[in-house]
Amino acid sequence: MSKPSPQELADFEKQCDAWFAEHTVRDPGFMLPLTFMEVSTDRQFDFLREWQRKVYEAGYFGMSWPTEYGGYGMHPEYQRIATRIMKSHDAPIMINAIANGWTGPLLLDIGREEDKRRYIKPMLSAEEIWCQGFSEPEHGSDLGSAQTKAVRDGDEYVINGSKIWTSLGDRADYMILLARTSNDGPSKYAGLSFFLAPMKIPGVETRRLKKLTGEYGFTQCFFTDARIPASGLVGEEGQGWMVAMKTLEYERGAKVNPVGGYFVKEMDVMSIVDFARTAKRGGKPVLDDPVMRDKLVEYMIDIQALNLNNQRRRMAPLTSDRPMGLALMNKLARTELVRELTEFSLQFQGSRAGYYVGDENAVDDGYWHRSYLNSFSATIGGGTSQIQKNIIGEHVLGLPKGR
Repeated sequence: MSKPSPQELADFEKQCDAWFAEHTVRDPGFMLPLTFMEVSTDRQFDFLREWQRKVYEAGYFGMSWPTEYGGYGMHPEYQRIATRIMKSHDAPIMINAIANGWTGPLLLDIGREEDKRRYIKPMLSAEEIWCQGFSEPEHGSDLGSAQTKAVRDGDEYVINGSKIWTSLGDRADYMILLARTSNDGPSKYAGLSFFLAPMKIPGVETRRLKKLTGEYGFTQCFFTDARIPASGLVGEEGQGWMVAMKTLEYERGAKVNPVGGYFVKEMDVMSIVDFARTAKRGGKPVLDDPVMRDKLVEYMIDIQALNLNNQRRRMAPLTSDRPMGLALMNKLARTELVRELTEFSLQFQGSRAGYYVGDENAVDDGYWHRSYLNSFSATIGGGTSQIQKNIIGEHVLGLPKGR
């Protein structure tokens, strides 16, 4: 596929900008989530699902995915422009993160033809919502020790066990499920298998979990003799760990198959600069404080360095020997930096930093406080910062395994 000409890209950018200027809704009359993990009310869910459908049908989502599966078959540069335009208009998030960010790219990579044709278009339109069933209550970040069982019974697998920290688990139509089909093998990873599992079936129960932010974006999912089609197995029995690691390559950014949009609104350093212009300390704008100003400059440099490092991932000669290296380092550095940024923004607010959403004294209706609390989830999801450091040390830098 040849790259579009500068004029073609400029014309598209103008057209795209006009569409989002006309259709973006920033205040629907209720609080919009900053992340797909924060969706907890029917109004939020219905609004974001309809928003994704509208963007997809307008042709600005799934642009570079193959037409035979529901995409638009366009050059990825168009999708990058569309996503940038979305951000410039502060457009709402795309809700179907597990489907579009990880499962869809996984199926395009290693999935069966019938699965691509069956699942991908409803993922793009948000007609079918997906969740992720990896973590379990007893094992935390140790995915290899998963104990949820999948026992073959004819053309079905019988599932028993529990998954936790499942975003949208109570609303999802499908789950990517890591379950144990065998206890035999040379390692704990050998008996794991990976499934595309329906959620709206007998034997599946979900329980909502209240988060630090006060909403119920997480669930715990219970499987009690739940029967799923054997056709939902991805790869072969015992290949679940390999498939799960491929999924995490997309989640952590080692592989990129951009569907467009974004699933989390990360705080941008320029938004903090704008906030610092209006926020007052001692009767003067925060930006007039040389210490605060110098700190903001440091953050701007850090963000630019991360953005440049992120671009290196698309340069094969820099990633071919250790494809996960840059992605892991970028994931670790970016999520920790965003957490620092959000914490820094609270320093501008003095005593008002303690007020949260719904309190009349909260700054910007608690936006900065919400961003700070949500920032911790990014340092946990997809592998905690501590896990990332272990992987980088052992598998990228070749350091001895920690004890």
